Amino acid sequence: MSRYLQAFTKGLVRENPVLRLVLGTCPTLAVTTAAVNGLGMGAAATFVLVCSNIVISLLRRVIPDKVRLPAFIVIIAGFTTIVQMLVKAYLPAIDEALGIYLPLIVVNCIILGRAEAFASKNPVGLSALDGLGMGAGFTAALVLMGGIREFLGNGTLFGWPEGGLIPPITIFVLPAGGFFVFGMLIWLTNRLSKKLEGDANRKELSGKVCAACGEAGCPHAAACALAANEAADPEKPGVEEAADQ
Repeated sequence: MSRYLQAFTKGLVRENPVLRLVLGTCPTLAVTTAAVNGLGMGAAATFVLVCSNIVISLLRRVIPDKVRLPAFIVIIAGFTTIVQMLVKAYLPAIDEALGIYLPLIVVNCIILGRAEAFASKNPVGLSALDGLGMGAGFTAALVLMGGIREFLGNGTLFGWPEGGLIPPITIFVLPAGGFFVFGMLIWLTNRLSKKLEGDANRKELSGKVCAACGEAGCPHAAACALAANEAADPEKPGVEEAADQ
């Protein structure tokens, strides 16, 4: 997988900022009473993520190391102000629904974390894709969580009635329901991530032939190599001796 594809895709599942890294929990639980709120919050955060990553990557050799965090916050605050003004002007309903959590994007640990951990150390292209992937993962988590809570709690989805399939369960739009849905989504994401990692490891092993036993995809390639080395040179430590050491 190329560096650019990996920079984008890692934020979707494997390093999802909400469901795997458990960042940005406060706005996640607060605004996801409806799917459209999650979409608005995710889109705003993605805009700030991508733009701030690009600028920080461009200035990574200029910003002094001692003041890098204050500089990052100033850059993030600038883009947060831009997106807040745009939402207030063109999407007043979303602005009212998100409330204080829209300007609080400036202190969202997802954005500052990507600036410090990735954008300040990588070129512009990779930093932009990293921000886009993390933003997409954040948005997907918020929309999914908001959709579930809205569907079960209000009997609607993006404001449209679901047709009376199930009676509304009010607890899902309350904090307790938010924590329950959040926990279940974390569990499902962890299971999916482990499955994807296992499939990737098996695919990598299937293309390799063990130099010792000649079997393709040998799961004990390391032990076979030690045994072969021991047979070739008895003075070297074998499998059991290496394990003891």
